[in-house]
Amino acid sequence: MTGDLQFSWELSGSGWATYRLADGTSERVDTVSYCTDALSDLLRGVADLYGAAESQRVSFDLEPAEVRWRLRRRGEDVEITIYRFPDMSTSWDAPDDVGARCWHSAQPRSALGHAIVEAAEAVLRTHGEAGYREKWVQHSFPSAALNDLRRLHLQNDECRHESCQVSADS
Repeated sequence: MTGDLQFSWELSGSGWATYRLADGTSERVDTVSYCTDALSDLLRGVADLYGAAESQRVSFDLEPAEVRWRLRRRGEDVEITIYRFPDMSTSWDAPDDVGARCWHSAQPRSALGHAIVEAAEAVLRTHGEAGYREKWVQHSFPSAALNDLRRLHLQNDECRHESCQVSADS
């Protein structure tokens, strides 16, 4: 476990977003399609790890490929494993281990929650809700999901990052 988790989400065209996930040792970059409500699904999946859920899966459509994040809570840490499948239309119900494991890291849940919140807030600052909808096309900005994850992160992780303290005071 490195604690050096970095995550970014950038709208890269009409209906496309590129994410970068890195842990100080390795990184993963994928370009995701708007065929799923990907950012919302990710926010909700991470938020569920603050409750009773021991694991969550988040699937991203790469047209035609799929990348699937499996998030497993291990105490205060989360194992993040990303699997790649060649065709989302045939892999939807496939077990994770049928896909090719292409990235893995164990990180504190607080670091994961913080990184995802910061990335979503950066998207909102850059594009605003109207700009997000215009670029992402089929889905509105996931404000409720972001607010839920931010609230859970602040309530449970005692985040000391300045950006979270500013958000908490707002």
